[in-house]
Amino acid sequence: MRLSNKVALITGAGSGMGQASALLFAEEGAKAAVVDINGKAAQQTVNLIKEKGGDAVSIEGDVSKANDVAGMIKATMDAFGRLDILFNNAGYPMVPTPLIDVEEELWDKIMDVNVKGIFLACKYAVPIMRQQGGGVIINTASISGVRPRPGQSPYAASKAAAILLTKALAVEFAPYKIRVNCINPTATETPMLPLLGTTEESKKVIISTIPLGRMALPKDIAYAALYLASDESAMVTGTALNVDGGRGV
Repeated sequence: MRLSNKVALITGAGSGMGQASALLFAEEGAKAAVVDINGKAAQQTVNLIKEKGGDAVSIEGDVSKANDVAGMIKATMDAFGRLDILFNNAGYPMVPTPLIDVEEELWDKIMDVNVKGIFLACKYAVPIMRQQGGGVIINTASISGVRPRPGQSPYAASKAAAILLTKALAVEFAPYKIRVNCINPTATETPMLPLLGTTEESKKVIISTIPLGRMALPKDIAYAALYLASDESAMVTGTALNVDGGRGV
């Protein structure tokens, strides 16, 4: 197994890409700290892991709140005694909206979750990884941070920030043997799509911009995260891995 004897903390793991990653990590031998702002959803993911013989704990928390993030790290250490992989997957999306109609509250929420959430998790996790002699950090960014769509300016800006923050942290943490990479998914088939106003017609438009001819699936992102979390990527850091069907070309 590719993650034997590893402990992984995955945020936003109650559904979608985070849940798929938590399940896959557990199948590959990792002990999983499953974090979500929805505690019931986190527990459902844990139940799925345990049904397959894996080891996991559920943690409810908001990645944009320092006290919650410190609590996530502490709960992981209390449960498993170490932290090898931090997957900052939690994110806050938006319905396509012209910039002049974007409320300041929405802008702040997107930046708090998508950017500050990464900062806070690294702030509290890195001292542990340094003491252990290394670790892996993975951030979920987006191809929107490279090629934005209209009506997504705050979201695109937050994901561009996540990409550059990933690169900056990769350089800063390299002396401590901590690798930092991010994943740039294209639009992904998750239960959240209808909540963002995505219709069958708009999905066809989105798919028409993706050379491989389909949207991503949660498992596509999970397998990319597994590669970045494993020793197979031991010489990979500071990379933004596009899982986008060619949209970023």
